[in-house]
Amino acid sequence: MNDTTGTKIWDNYLGEADRAVLARGRFAQRMGFGAKPAIVVIDAQRYMVGERGIRDERYPSSCGEIGWAAVDRIAAILDAGRAAGVPVFLTRFALDASGNDIGVYGRKRAFMKERDDWCIDGTMGAELLPEVGPKPGDIVFVKKKPSGFHGTPLLGYLVERNIDTVIVLGGATSNCVRATVFDAASYNYRAIVPADAVFDRLPISHAISLFDMDRQFADVTDAATVIARLQKHSKGE
Repeated sequence: MNDTTGTKIWDNYLGEADRAVLARGRFAQRMGFGAKPAIVVIDAQRYMVGERGIRDERYPSSCGEIGWAAVDRIAAILDAGRAAGVPVFLTRFALDASGNDIGVYGRKRAFMKERDDWCIDGTMGAELLPEVGPKPGDIVFVKKKPSGFHGTPLLGYLVERNIDTVIVLGGATSNCVRATVFDAASYNYRAIVPADAVFDRLPISHAISLFDMDRQFADVTDAATVIARLQKHSKGE
């Protein structure tokens, strides 16, 4: 959430008038963790980050090095969560090669048919990263829209487990992470977003989306804080 000076990642985009609005409206209060957290990893797939350490144009949707830095923190959070017995849900965004299931998104994004470096189901690009999983006990499901809730079994899984808090990781911050967080709030779940364990292609989109989530519907924090909380959870604290 903060850089080494303690400045929030979005602070440089705000003026004094903006800060006055936030103070007057008493935005960005802390909701905190509840008693029953779950981890939801959004689209930690090959097409989202490409190959580690290789800078090329093969993966047209890749977030590159920014994504890989977040993936390492995602893996660390998942290790702590699994050790604590916290449920882990992994989404995959995957489209049929026919394009029949892309919907209105196809009007905003050129459909890249028959490519193994995008999100076509059954190709390498659509696969989950091995650094993320799945591991035994994890639940994986495919989504067709930005939110991890829309048209998926996620809500039912959370209800059955009496979950009250969702820790949302993955990418992209301004698209599928944001949509999932907003839907989580609509279902009255506490949402926790570690800023360094989500990623985006554009720094400005990343920063402003984190700001909007923190202002209204989530606690934006960092991976170290989340890991520490999960470790306490494993001890029943």
